[in-house]
Amino acid sequence: MNLEDILDAAGRDFADAATLPALEQAKARFLGKSGAITEQMKGLGKLGPDQRKEAGARINQVKDAVEALLRERREAIQADELNRQLAAESLDVTLPGRGSGQGGAHPISLTLKRIEQLFASIGFAIADGPEIETDFYNFTALNIPDNHPARAMHDTFYLGDGTLLRTHTSPVQVRYMEQRKPPIKIISPGRVYRVDSDATHSPMFHQVEGLWVDDNISFANLKGVVQDFLQRFFERDDLQVRFRPSFFPFTEPSAEMDMSWGDGWLEIGGCGMVHPNVLGHVGIDAESWQGFAFGLGVERLAMLRYGVDDLRLFFENDLRFLKQFS
Repeated sequence: MNLEDILDAAGRDFADAATLPALEQAKARFLGKSGAITEQMKGLGKLGPDQRKEAGARINQVKDAVEALLRERREAIQADELNRQLAAESLDVTLPGRGSGQGGAHPISLTLKRIEQLFASIGFAIADGPEIETDFYNFTALNIPDNHPARAMHDTFYLGDGTLLRTHTSPVQVRYMEQRKPPIKIISPGRVYRVDSDATHSPMFHQVEGLWVDDNISFANLKGVVQDFLQRFFERDDLQVRFRPSFFPFTEPSAEMDMSWGDGWLEIGGCGMVHPNVLGHVGIDAESWQGFAFGLGVERLAMLRYGVDDLRLFFENDLRFLKQFS
């Protein structure tokens, strides 16, 4: 091929290349190691000095022209690909923005916050304590002897060093009374642990326990506090509370608390007057001071307030469920 034929052929081959890889293959046919122009350059050695100079200048002119055609075609292919991409990914700037996702508090956190606010409004302080407890604070200080069922291995989680995951927040009350003298008026909300799991129980759940120790506290005060809280929590002035005799080692007398719900009564927690032995463990004279204690399940309150029929939904992290509370 002479130089004019090479230039014409390069123009046709470059124009026929529809993609960048195809264009690179066409380039190799003319500018590669064995390309047509490269072969022309190799032949210069066979010419005399004057002919070599003239032929070399002409070959360089054709090479520059081929490279210009190559650049032009490459830019055209890149422009076509960009146009196709823009057409496929077209953006309507008049559409409203999607915005970023917004999180929200967990329904149990919302319930705990509401509980704390309601009790704080009637003078209760918020107390906290460790979730990994000693045998003394979780059992002994609460008048629970060694043979009590709550000490059974299947009822809680024991750790290798003899400590355990607390089964209630009552140890917080003991620790609080050790450090302060009456009058004492606190609630102790938090996580507790027991070996249990079904639609209404979880191995980890939340309790809120209340304690009021003063020189003139009675069951009447207990009923008034619990009923006032439940009426305001559920926003129902007609809600009533009743007590049924029961047994808890740390209170005497003890009772189960029920509240009116629908056409009947629904158990809502346990309560009683603080047992003198519990007061004795923390150095409070039971002859001069008395108090009441109660415990409520936070998940049960949340289930009733929000109409949830399976406690496990709170802990499955299903966004379809949790978004309803955001």
